[in-house]
Amino acid sequence: MSNDRTIADRTAAVRKQADANLPAEVTTAFDAELARIVGRGVPAGVATPGTAMPDGDLLDVHGKPTTLSETTAGRRAVVVFYRGAWCPYCNVTLRAYQEELVGELETLGVALVAISPQKPDESLSLAEKHDLSYAVLSDPGNQIARQLGIVFTLGDGARAGQAKLGVDITEGNADGTADLPLTTTVLVDADGTIRWIDVHPDYTTRSEPADILAALDS
Repeated sequence: MSNDRTIADRTAAVRKQADANLPAEVTTAFDAELARIVGRGVPAGVATPGTAMPDGDLLDVHGKPTTLSETTAGRRAVVVFYRGAWCPYCNVTLRAYQEELVGELETLGVALVAISPQKPDESLSLAEKHDLSYAVLSDPGNQIARQLGIVFTLGDGARAGQAKLGVDITEGNADGTADLPLTTTVLVDADGTIRWIDVHPDYTTRSEPADILAALDS
């Protein structure tokens, strides 16, 4: 691997910068929302290993219809659900996967796919900004995330905090709602069966590349 910084290191730096630069009322609102989500934990009914990975109508960064199975083309896959391009924790994570994970996965013949509920143009902007070589797809209405059981609605306090920063996720989401996926990584076998699923109610933590690779080897 090319960089010895973990995602935890990177997200801790994001948090430190946020605490130093954001208005106190905004960080307070975000902290309250984070505590709410973490307090609820992993939802009951989340998809489990051995079950089929949901598929459905997705959009690529140019708005072209596709599906997960079409994108993975019969390969094993690491499927990452993220909140959106507006989320700095998502940005550093997806960049880390480009730097730390893509090469390893290519050697293993494993696809990497990132999915969010945002509009395709938002996905394109994110992919271009971070020079991502892997597929970045839109899941309008969180249809796949919802079948996995990982969808929640962002609270009013957090939305008010985002508004102070000029962010409205209902504008960025393809379905115009404030519904988001819990940040989640799913390993999918070539036959479409879920091998491993790692759900993070705490969006400041993510699946580390080393853990993903270990799960692929298990």
